[in-house]
Amino acid sequence: MIFGLPHSGFDLALALLAIALAAGLVVGLLCLAYLILTAPMRRAERARLFLELIEQSIHDGRPVEETIISVSQTRERGVGLRFHAVAAWLETGLNLDEALDKVPRFLPPQIRAMMRAGLKMGDLRKVLPACRQLLNDAAANTQSATPYLFMLTFLSAPIGLYLYLKPFPEFRKAIAALDVHVPAASFVLSHGVLWIGAQFGMVFVLMVATFLHARGPVVARWFPVLQRWQYHLPWRRKRMERDFSTILGALLDAGTPEPEAVALAADCTANSIFRRGAARVVAALGEGIKLPEAVAAMDDTGEFAWRLRNAFYGRGKFLRALAGWHEALDAKAYQQQQAASTWITTGLVLWNGLFVAVLIVSVFSFLISLINMGVLW
Repeated sequence: MIFGLPHSGFDLALALLAIALAAGLVVGLLCLAYLILTAPMRRAERARLFLELIEQSIHDGRPVEETIISVSQTRERGVGLRFHAVAAWLETGLNLDEALDKVPRFLPPQIRAMMRAGLKMGDLRKVLPACRQLLNDAAANTQSATPYLFMLTFLSAPIGLYLYLKPFPEFRKAIAALDVHVPAASFVLSHGVLWIGAQFGMVFVLMVATFLHARGPVVARWFPVLQRWQYHLPWRRKRMERDFSTILGALLDAGTPEPEAVALAADCTANSIFRRGAARVVAALGEGIKLPEAVAAMDDTGEFAWRLRNAFYGRGKFLRALAGWHEALDAKAYQQQQAASTWITTGLVLWNGLFVAVLIVSVFSFLISLINMGVLW
C-alpha cells in the first residue's frame, strides 16, 4: 500500500467492498428513517382515499359497498391489502359497518368511530369533514421537528461510543505517561461511562418515541397506559375536544338523543379517559342536568358550555355554533405541538453541544499542558 492507497487487486477489491457495504448501510438507514417518519402519512393517505371513494359514491347515488367492491376487483395495490379485505367481507353480504369491524386496523380508531356515528345518523357526508380534519393531524405530527432529531441522536451515540472505546484509552495512557495534571481531561476520563450512558439513555428514549410514532394508534391498544399520557398532552387533549365537539354537534343536529350523542362522540376520541368523562356527562343528563352544564367539566375554559348554550337558544344548528371553537382548538393544538417540538430540539442540540464542548476543552487543556511543559524544558 503506497500513500494509503491499495497497490494490489485484492486490496482494491476489499476497499471497494468496504465502501459498498458502508454505502449500503447508509442507504438502508435512510430508507428505514423514511419508512418510520412517513408511516402516519401513509396511513392517512389510505384512509383519505377511502373517504374520497365514499364521498364519490354518495355523490353518484351508488351504494358505498358496491363502489368498494368494484375498486377491489381492479386489483389495485395502492389501496392496500386491508382495503381488499374489507371488500372481501362486503362480498359475503355484510354491510359496511360490519365489514369495517372485521378489519379493525384498516382505519384509525377515531375515524372508525366517526364512521359509525355517521351511519347512525344515516348520512356519512356529515362526518366526512371531521374525518378529514383528523387526518390532517398526521401531517402535523410528521412535520414536527422531533422525529428528525432521531437521526442526529443515532449518529451522535455511535460517535460517542467510538471516542470512548478508541481515543480515550490512548488519551489516558498519554496523560499517565507524561504525568501531567489536566483537570478537564481528568473529569472526562473519570466520568466517561456516565457520559456514554447518558447518550445511549437518550437514544433509547427516542427509539421508544420512534416506535410510538411509527405504529400510531395500534400501540395505545397494546399499552392502555399511553391513553392517559396522551390525554395529558395539551395538544392531544385539544384535538380530542375538537373531535368530540364536532361529532356531538353533528349528532345533535341530526336529532340523536343527547345521552347517545355524547357516548358516540366520546368514542370518536379513542381515549378511555375521555370516555369516562363522557360517561359522567351521560349520568348527569340522567339526573336531569342540562347538556351545557353537564359538559362544562370536560372543558377547563368554559367556552364549550357557553357555545352549546347559545346553540340551544338559537334553536339548533349546533355544528355551526361550535365551528369557531373547533378552529381555535385546532390552531392552539398546532401551536402547542410546535412549541414542544422546538423545546425538545433545543434541549437535544444543547446536550450534544455540551458533550462535544467538554471533549474539546479536555483535549485542548491537555495540549496546553504539553506546550507549557515544553517551554519549561
